[in-house]
Amino acid sequence: MVIYKIKIYLLLQIIKYFTLVLFIFLSVAWLLQVTRLFTITNFLNIEIIDIFFLSFYLIPNLITVIVPFILIFGLLLCFLKLNRDNELVAIVSLGLGLRPFKSSLLLFFLIIITIFTLLNLYFAPRVYEIYKFKEFELRNTIDFNKMGFSNFLNLNNNTILDFEKNNNEYNDIFISFSDDKENIVYAINGNIISENNQYNFKLDNGFKISIDENKQIEKLEFESYILKFENKNINNNTIFDKNTFTIFDDYREGNYLNVSFKFFDILLIIHIIIFFYINNIKVLNFKTYNNIYFLSSCISLLIINQIFKNSEITIYNYTILILSLIFSSFIILSIKKKYEKN
Repeated sequence: MVIYKIKIYLLLQIIKYFTLVLFIFLSVAWLLQVTRLFTITNFLNIEIIDIFFLSFYLIPNLITVIVPFILIFGLLLCFLKLNRDNELVAIVSLGLGLRPFKSSLLLFFLIIITIFTLLNLYFAPRVYEIYKFKEFELRNTIDFNKMGFSNFLNLNNNTILDFEKNNNEYNDIFISFSDDKENIVYAINGNIISENNQYNFKLDNGFKISIDENKQIEKLEFESYILKFENKNINNNTIFDKNTFTIFDDYREGNYLNVSFKFFDILLIIHIIIFFYINNIKVLNFKTYNNIYFLSSCISLLIINQIFKNSEITIYNYTILILSLIFSSFIILSIKKKYEKN
């Protein structure tokens, strides 16, 4: 009964510190992303509340990125507190040995690895895909009535727009677009309407210059002129991001490199917990140098892994390099332990 209560107490302590660090890390990462998204509102005048709700779709993906770091700091902070309060020594003194620590860590590991696996392999990519579509729609559904200036806005791959706006009036309208010719249109004033997936320009008092492939120039001056462009950007099928692929999408597309990224992310979670147990808990060593060694070893491995994932690497080289680094970390740890015994 006593050992059961100790296991539950240790588990709750680990979960408490993990949750605390999760909240801190996730808050910082989320705020950074929200700040980036707010740049959309500065230009397109999108409602802040829309950006705010959009940012929540980033949370699952952010969690999968920061969980290994949360695990490192959460475990270390938890056991530093237990060690400082002499609770570790008290538990060992009861004659229970390391069994409570093993059981609590194992149960915590099963909880974390289950949640992380589900997020990493399926749910995070699905939610991130929704985020990408919604962000795409916000960026490309332009309400000109809310814009104070355009600053050479790319309406699509072939059309650039610039204008000034005073008291809901469009002035100095500049349009550059390509069809079978290169065209430049300027109007002193006019009106711009975006509806039915189309941009409608009603221009007054201006000119149009067209240059054909033979460099022949045509100039048309007008008092009234109408231009229409389709909003081709609205087709979100062009969105491509490997972070939106679930494990099933990767297998279907034959993207086995992305599959390996996902599984090695899980393996690194396992590595951190085992490494912490061997380096710190097994010998009850929470001295500063030992904690720094644990931090530096695990964080370095995570950073190197991220560098590999962002580089043009083959699945074979990636697998060999990551496995080599993991085995090397345990070999160095074993040598370190032998040196300390001597």
